[in-house]
Amino acid sequence: MLTLLLIVSAFFAGVLNAVAGGGSFLTFPALVMAGVPPLNANATSTVAVSPGALASAYGYRRELGRIKEVNLPAFLGVSLVGGLLGALLLLWTPQRVFEEIIPWLLLFATVLFAFGPKVSAYIRRNFKVGHNAVLIVQFFIAIYGGYFGGGIGILILATLGVFGLTDLHAMNGLKALVSGCLNAVAVVAFVFGGAVYWNEALIMLVAAMAGGYAGAAVARHIPPPILRKFVIAVGVAMTVYFFFTKG
Repeated sequence: MLTLLLIVSAFFAGVLNAVAGGGSFLTFPALVMAGVPPLNANATSTVAVSPGALASAYGYRRELGRIKEVNLPAFLGVSLVGGLLGALLLLWTPQRVFEEIIPWLLLFATVLFAFGPKVSAYIRRNFKVGHNAVLIVQFFIAIYGGYFGGGIGILILATLGVFGLTDLHAMNGLKALVSGCLNAVAVVAFVFGGAVYWNEALIMLVAAMAGGYAGAAVARHIPPPILRKFVIAVGVAMTVYFFFTKG
């Protein structure tokens, strides 16, 4: 039964990440419910869903080639360094401390996912900053991404909007590439840190890849706003659950 829970959650996480984002709201709680300690569940969830982002980035390769506003090597560089630091920070966090802060991380990610698009649109309309400032902001976003990562896509899109990008397809491609790269470097840290539960990770990785493939078909039949509302509902439920069970 627990294996079925992991397969189903990872499959639908792959679907959500391909269409609306927010798949970690399914994979992380499923791993905890399967008996994986929260810190290890976070690391294992990252391993399970990370290939999907890079696959999405490959799908946007033409749009990525059109980007001229961003120094791509610098943007990826600060993302990789920040993602690695975030992952190391997670590995250095005592399990008990992470159990205490995980409800707050889930709350932050849920609020970010719910209101992020409106905030991002407001920021794009009213703010424009220089290249160095954007790199600094992205560095701290990447640290959060390596540490937990819920709602990371919204943060990256907001940063790109502040920088002046307006091509949504190119922005989504760069978001996928950046989140995939910082997840990849976090995975390396988690593997060497011994934080990954491999049996669960491999089961979920295959299911998530299948879900990501199916996501293209889902996108043609279910409007993304409906999927977003589902993700928000799951995020609220999981936040309440972890606050209720904390301690």
